[in-house]
Amino acid sequence: MKEKKMKKVPERILRLENVHSIGVIGDPGCEGLGTYNMKVYAGALEESGKDDITLVAGDLVPIGSDHYYQVIQDMTEALAQNPVYSLRGNHDTGAYTEYFGEKNYALLAEHFAVVALDNALRTFEEEGLALLAEVLAREDVEQVIIAFHIPVPNHFIQNSVSEEEFSRLRKVYEPWKEKVKYLLCGHVHSRFIDVADGIPLICTGGGGAMIEDVSKEIKACDVEHHIVHFYEKDGVLDYRIANLSEDCYGQESDNSVLNQKLKESVQGELMAHFRYLMFADRAKRRGFDQIANLFRALASSEYHHARNFYSILERPAAFMESICTYMPGEEFEYQHLYPAMAAYASEHQSPLTEQAYLGASAAEKVHAALLKQAEDVQEFGEKVIYVCPICGYVMTGDSVSERCPVCGGPKKQYEVYEI
Repeated sequence: MKEKKMKKVPERILRLENVHSIGVIGDPGCEGLGTYNMKVYAGALEESGKDDITLVAGDLVPIGSDHYYQVIQDMTEALAQNPVYSLRGNHDTGAYTEYFGEKNYALLAEHFAVVALDNALRTFEEEGLALLAEVLAREDVEQVIIAFHIPVPNHFIQNSVSEEEFSRLRKVYEPWKEKVKYLLCGHVHSRFIDVADGIPLICTGGGGAMIEDVSKEIKACDVEHHIVHFYEKDGVLDYRIANLSEDCYGQESDNSVLNQKLKESVQGELMAHFRYLMFADRAKRRGFDQIANLFRALASSEYHHARNFYSILERPAAFMESICTYMPGEEFEYQHLYPAMAAYASEHQSPLTEQAYLGASAAEKVHAALLKQAEDVQEFGEKVIYVCPICGYVMTGDSVSERCPVCGGPKKQYEVYEI
C-alpha cells in the first residue's frame, strides 16, 4: 500500500530518520480552496519538496468541515513530494484531529526538533506546554523550533496572542532557552522576521492566501508568496526564505491535451460572461432590474470560472516586470491589425464592422500610452480613469470632454474608475 504524504500524527513524539531539512508553508487555505489560490499551494509544495519534510503552519482550510479537509488532503496527496505535517490554525476547526491527529506534537530529527503547539484559540494548551518541557529536557535534543499558528507579541502587528499567553510559553522554555533557536508562526498573510525574548521569530503566511498589507512597514507590494526552508549547516540550524515565482507550478499546463481543453474552456467561459453581461444590459434598459441583476451575477460566476482555468495556464513574469509585456499586443492592434480589418470591412461594404475596429483602434492607442506610464508602478499617478460604455474609449485627467471623442457618447454615461 502506498504510504500517504499527508501525515496523521499518531502520537505526541515522533522520531524521524534521515531528516535534515524542513519546508514550512503558511496559510494555504483560509481564504478558500479555489484553483486560483491552490495553484500557489501547489507551487509551495513543489518548492518544499526540496526538503526532507514539509510543515503547514496552520489554516489548511477555510472552515473545518469534512468536505474541506478531504479536499485539502486529496490535493496534498496528489501534489506533495515529501511527507507533510500540519499544525492547527484558527480556521482548522471541527474534525481536525480526525484527519491530522495530535494537535500538540514533536518531530525529532537527528540534529533538531520541531515542537508544534496548538494556539488556534489564542491560548497555549497545557498538554502542549507540558510536551514542550518534556522535549526540551531531553539530552538528545539540542536545537528546537517552537511552531504555532498565531504570533506571539512582536514589533510589527497587534494580531497576536496576549502578553500573558506569551509569558506562559516563556516560563516553560526558560530553563532551556539556549536550545530554542526559532519561534515559528503563520496566521498573517505576509512575512516578517523579528526577535521575541531574544529569539528569532519568523512569521510566514505566504502559501496560498492573498498577500495583504499588515502594517506601515509591511506592504503587500513588498512581499511575495513564499515558503521558509530550515536546514542544517555545519551542524547549526539555519533558514532561508524562498519566494515563489508568479508562474509557479506549471506541470498541468504542460499536458498538451489539458492545455488545449483549458484554453477552450477559458474562451467558452469568457464568451458566456460577455453574453450574460449583454443580456443584463438589455434587461436593464427594459426595466427588468431583477433579471439584469441575475445575469450580472451569472456573468461574474462565468468570469471566475475562466479565471480558474486560465490560472492553470498562466505563466506570468514577476509583477514589477509584467506591465511591459502587455504593450506589444496593444501596439500591434492599433498600429496594424485593427486598421487593416477596418480597411477590409470598408472594401466589403461592412460599415458596422469598420466602425467597431476604428473605435477599438483609438482606444487601444490610449491603452498602450497608459501602460507605458504604468511601467513605473510606483510613479503611476492617474487616479481617475473614464471608459465610454458605448465604444470603449478610455480617458483620463481632471477635465474630460462632455462627449466621447470617438462615438459621441455623453459624459453622464461614462464608467468611472477612481481610487
